[in-house]
Amino acid sequence: MNRRKFLFSSGMAAFSLALKSCLATGRSGPPRILLRSSWQTVNIGDIAHTPGVLKILQTHLPEAEVTLWPSFVDNGVEEMLYYEFPKLKIAKPGSEALEHAFEACDFLLHGSGPSIVAEQDIVRWHKETGKPYGIYGITFSKKDSTSVHDTGEEALKQSIEVLSRASFVFFRDSRSLELARELGVRSPVMEFGPDGAFACDLRDPEKAEAFLAKHGLREGKYLCCIPRLRYTPYWTIKENVAFDPVKNARNESMKEHDHAPLREAIIEVVTQTGLKVLICPEDRTQMAVGKEMLFDRLPNAILDRVVWRPDYWLTGEAISVYVRSAGLFGNELHSPIMCIGHSVPAVVCRFAEQTSKGFMWNDIGLEDWLFDHDSPGDRERIVPTVLDIAAHPTLAREKAARAKSFVEKRQKETMQTLKSVLYS
Repeated sequence: MNRRKFLFSSGMAAFSLALKSCLATGRSGPPRILLRSSWQTVNIGDIAHTPGVLKILQTHLPEAEVTLWPSFVDNGVEEMLYYEFPKLKIAKPGSEALEHAFEACDFLLHGSGPSIVAEQDIVRWHKETGKPYGIYGITFSKKDSTSVHDTGEEALKQSIEVLSRASFVFFRDSRSLELARELGVRSPVMEFGPDGAFACDLRDPEKAEAFLAKHGLREGKYLCCIPRLRYTPYWTIKENVAFDPVKNARNESMKEHDHAPLREAIIEVVTQTGLKVLICPEDRTQMAVGKEMLFDRLPNAILDRVVWRPDYWLTGEAISVYVRSAGLFGNELHSPIMCIGHSVPAVVCRFAEQTSKGFMWNDIGLEDWLFDHDSPGDRERIVPTVLDIAAHPTLAREKAARAKSFVEKRQKETMQTLKSVLYS
């Protein structure tokens, strides 16, 4: 608890530094924020970043005018965002609307992601406008390559400069925060700030209830399970991504290792608790992985109590299914994030190929629900932990609710920092 308080508290000293570091914009009327987010739509977690941050802004800065600068809002995401946030403006890359946003907006907010995803766009904003910017809920690592023109030390140097010039940087895991400090990043406010997806509250209850009814999944009587390979095989779903033989070989060599504990957990949950299990995806590649590595390798005797979802879904339907479940476990992170954002228990299993983002489970008080597939000791505890959640749903939900409360407290504190910058 002391460590968490040390890392995450945002006191008056931080606010004072923020005020001293930021330029007055001279604006009149409500603050105008340009949100750089929406990295891709083939993953419901990447979709969730944007409505999550928009929800946080709507809750704590309702007077702000927000313009979204997206990478992608295809596959129905643009329509969904306009429906959920009617006052939102969207300025796509290369559009006149984006040129206008550069002139009109007071502040650039870089949304949650696996790195400073739009680092070059931040550089452009700083160069062309001289206006302040902040970075919200990212993971940071030395291996991030942020520019096609820079590699190694040059890229890292630019990242440090971009972070240091920011009015604030909120890292979504404490390891990223510690690394930034070690590398000499000097932003006036550097703290833990939860991934924006925690606040995502998209819903599609009609689709969810129809799906659950079709497969005999009753509220509170099933767990969700999500598979994942070491590297997402984007070459199977994106025409512009070339086949990677090295990553594919690593996936093939580790896929049994990384899914065997999940299969065992499914078997034990079904046979010992009477709950059903839904095998579902977080991205478009995972339906096939779930069938091959989980469903097709289960004993025939339990298949009538296990449901495999064969098609992709959008974030609203997924959340509507998650909130009706008894919990979730698997090899992904953003579905667990969305679960905890609604007090639904969620177990995260990670491995070396991922960034440090999974360690946020330690930061929000859920260290007992975080496991490393590369640790034999951790692997042995996966099945008992999933069983415990299934057997003690009330206690599990109370634990999830405590984590949610901590996250919401931090969200409020991060918005106080943003307010201090906008109104300086």
